Amino acid sequence: MPRSKPTIQDVARRCGVAPITVSRVINNSGYVATEVRERVQQAIRDLGYVPNTLARSLRSSRTNTIALVLTDVTNPFFTTVVRGAEDAASEHGYMLIIANTDEHEDKEHRYVQMLLQHRVDGILLVPARGAAESARLIQQQQTPLVIMDRRAVGTRADTVCGDSLGGARQLGELVASLGHNHVAILAGPEAVSTSDDRILGFQQGFQNLRPNGVCAVYHGLFNQDSGRSLTRQALAAHPRPTALFGCNNFMTIGALRGLRDANLNVPEQVTLVGFDDLPDSIVTFPFLTVAAQPAYEMGRRSVELLLDRIKNSVTDPDPPIELLLPVDLIVRASSGPAPHG
Repeated sequence: MPRSKPTIQDVARRCGVAPITVSRVINNSGYVATEVRERVQQAIRDLGYVPNTLARSLRSSRTNTIALVLTDVTNPFFTTVVRGAEDAASEHGYMLIIANTDEHEDKEHRYVQMLLQHRVDGILLVPARGAAESARLIQQQQTPLVIMDRRAVGTRADTVCGDSLGGARQLGELVASLGHNHVAILAGPEAVSTSDDRILGFQQGFQNLRPNGVCAVYHGLFNQDSGRSLTRQALAAHPRPTALFGCNNFMTIGALRGLRDANLNVPEQVTLVGFDDLPDSIVTFPFLTVAAQPAYEMGRRSVELLLDRIKNSVTDPDPPIELLLPVDLIVRASSGPAPHG
């Protein structure tokens, strides 16, 4: 016969206490003497007892789980966001579930439905292509929601974002101040707020100093292949741009490869700047000039805001909180003066 799973009564018998005492140790509620607590914890380890969190959540209406639905878990920016979110969740006794959508709205919608069915206490959402359908579904189910990194059009919800507009404006001003008159923006999908804000910010900064300059925009996807492909398109223009701006870190890396394909040196022949930094574990020699978002802080602050909403049962904030985190301009070797001629 298969061995039965240990129960809370088995743990209580093992260490000679009442089941309610074991429950207090598991839930960290009520006073239990230190010596007794240690005996109970040892008995739990010896027996391999796993508390029935589902039954506990049915009684309390809480599961102590939250979810982060994001667009590309392989992107180092989001990897750092996840670390900040996970640290904050763990400190408050919550488990963080990660769902990766690859920028597909259908996949995002399926994940959200599954998470709601499993009764997560709250959801952090980086909306794929800025769609608001998933956000509306979450709010219809009266589940606390925080939108991260992007805005969901037509949705009233708490948001935590980096200052894409301001950071890109600084990059545009930098490129213009270096004497570049013809630049190209390698942008993400249209109607995605981060891409739109970065295009607008860069154009504002560039045209403030170069009102007659050319600032071409090429739309693609937030990945390396797209950055490489758009770079080829931009280099085919006449006159050829002397500076490129990648709207996220993967597009910038793709642009660097595209420039190498064309045997163009950075920054002697083409300046390259980008949005979002890369961690030292990936880049041994910091090279790219970037507008760097505080990714770890974004993850932490988003979780803290969500947990506050969960604690106070706020599912329709009025007015919603909008946290705009500052972005740092980091000037490195990839930006240089416009080449003569």
